[in-house]
This record gives sequence, structure tokens and C-alpha cells, in this order.
Amino acid sequence: MTGFQSWFHAIDTSRIIEWLMFAAAALLAISVHESSHALSAFWLGDDTAKRMGRISLNPLRHLDVVGFIMMVVAHFGWAKPVPINPYRMTKINNPKLGMALTAAAGPLSNLLLALLFGIGFYISLYAGGEALWVKWLGYQDPSGWHYYLTLFLSRCLTLNAGLAVFNLIPISPLDGSKILAIVLPQRTYVQLMRYERYGFAILALLLFTGLLDGPLNTLVSGLLKGVAAVAQPIARAVTGI
Repeated sequence: MTGFQSWFHAIDTSRIIEWLMFAAAALLAISVHESSHALSAFWLGDDTAKRMGRISLNPLRHLDVVGFIMMVVAHFGWAKPVPINPYRMTKINNPKLGMALTAAAGPLSNLLLALLFGIGFYISLYAGGEALWVKWLGYQDPSGWHYYLTLFLSRCLTLNAGLAVFNLIPISPLDGSKILAIVLPQRTYVQLMRYERYGFAILALLLFTGLLDGPLNTLVSGLLKGVAAVAQPIARAVTGI
């Protein structure tokens, strides 16, 4: 038992907790994102995704195991694509616009989640008082359920902000490539889509070479500042600080 106890005590419990928090935050963000695609398509008249059970917050409906592992390990992953047929969108007489609106629903849902979790994060942070601020700034060892609740809300905030920005990149298969369709002439868009099958490889190359790090970090940081500008006054009003 001595060897096992030594191994057990050597485990970095805080790192495991943070990993589990990120995994839970990712499952929630993915479920809302993909359900929003399916729901928006249904509202526009296409019930393809609804008939396949994709309007659901059950993460198993949307989970791609390899993509999820990649997201947790490398912070770059994917979910099961939502089947959408823009030509069945009977409530809008423009398949290209319908596809763009459905695509935009995913990042928009993550933006709204970022705002909600931002409000929750600042409420939890302010409610913790000075002690929690000290721990958050790293001057004490973090502990206690309140600290981990605040940490979880922070992870949900940053993850959803990151997904909202990342998915707006106009490279297939990301949502931004479909939103781009409404601002490009049809001929130009058709020519661009000829290279759609190379989109994932291009995106992976840009990510793993770090070429997107600067622009993404700048945009996510700006979005987080915007969320804070809205969330902090609400949190102060709720907590009385």
C-alpha cells in the first residue's frame, strides 16, 4: 500500500479537477452550439436535423469522440455535423441566406452563453469577497467549493467566447464559411467552394503553425472585455458591491 499511497498523493488533484471542468464546459458548449444549428433550421422549415434528434442538449446526440478528445487535449476539436438542407427551408425563399442564418446560430449561441456565464462568474467572484480575490490572483492555494465554482464559470466563459470567435473564421467547415456566402457574389462563392474539401487541412495547418494565435487571442480578448463591460455592472447590482 505504501507504493500506491505514494503514487496517489503524487497526483495533481487540482489539474485533474481543471481537466474535468474543461471537459464539462466543452460538452455543454458543443450541445448548445449544435442544437442551435438544428433549431434554427427547423424554425426556417427544414426538419432534417429535428427528425434525427439533433435538437437536444444531450451531448451524446452531438458528440464525436475523436473530436471531443482533441478539444480537451489540444483545444481544437469538432462535433458531429448537423444535417441541414437549405432547399427545405420553406419559410425563407433564399437557400444561401437560410444556410448562413443557420450557420450564424451556432456562434451566436456561444456568445449568449459567454455573456450568461460572465454574469455568473462575476457574481460568484464578488460574492466571495476579498479572500476569493486573493486566491484568484494566485496568492494562496485555491481550495473550497466556491473557488472551484468560480473557476468552472470562468472556464465556461472563456471556452464559449473562444468558440464564438473561432467558428466565425471563414474557412470550411467552420460556420464563417457559410456566413461568407451572403456577402460574396454567387460566382465567386461557387469558385471558392471548389476548394472546400481542403478547408480542414488548411485550418489545421494554420492552427498548428500558430499563424492564427495572434488574431484569435486579440479577438477573444476583445470579446471578453466586452462581456466584462456588460456583466460586471450586473454582478455589482446583484451582490451590492
